[in-house]
Amino acid sequence: MKIARSIKAMKLRHCVITSVDRDDLPDKGAAHWARTIREVRLANPDVIIEILIPDYRGTNLNVVLDEQPDIVGHNLETVERLTPSVRSKATYRNSMGVLQEIARRRIITKTGIMVGLGEKQDEVITLLHEAYDAGCRMITIGQYLQPSEKQLDVQEYVHPDVFALYKKEALRIGFDNAESGPLVRSSYMAEQSFISMLIHKKKKAQVV
Repeated sequence: MKIARSIKAMKLRHCVITSVDRDDLPDKGAAHWARTIREVRLANPDVIIEILIPDYRGTNLNVVLDEQPDIVGHNLETVERLTPSVRSKATYRNSMGVLQEIARRRIITKTGIMVGLGEKQDEVITLLHEAYDAGCRMITIGQYLQPSEKQLDVQEYVHPDVFALYKKEALRIGFDNAESGPLVRSSYMAEQSFISMLIHKKKKAQVV
C-alpha cells in the first residue's frame, strides 16, 4: 500500500496514522485500518506504529486492535459537560469505553483534548483522573483554535502556566507521558513522547 511504501521511503522509526471518520461504511473503515497496519508492519518490521482512531467499539474496534499496533490513540477532545456541543456524534462515555478496551488489550493507550472551549480547570483535572482510570497512559493537551467562522468560537486563550499545571497534574496522577502547551496536537512530538514514556516507565520500575 502507498502508506507502507511511503514510510519505508522516508525511513521512519515512528509513524502516526489517522483518518477521517467513515461512518458511511458498515464497519466504519475498520477492515481498511487493519489492512493498513498489516501492510505497514510487513514493509517496515521495526517501525513503531501509532494510530489515531474514531470512536467505534465492539467488533469494529477489535478488528483494528487484533493487528496489535504499538500505540492506539482516541481523543476525548473536551470535558464531559462540553462534549455534546463540541462533538457531533461521539459521546464522552463511549470514548472512555474505547480507551478502556484499548488498555484491556495491553496496548499503549493515548488520548488528547483541546482547552479554551469554556471548560473549567477542575473539569480538566476530573478528565485526567477518569482517563487514567480507564487505562490511558499518554495524553496531549492543546489550545483550541477556531478553524473557520462555522466552528465554535474560542472562549479563552489558556495561559502557559495553566498548561504547565495540567502537565504536572497528569504526571502526578500517574501518566507516563503528558504533552501540554498551546501548540500541542494529537501527534505532537510523537516519537519523542514515546521515548520519554519508556524512560519514565523504566524510572518508575526502578523506584518500585
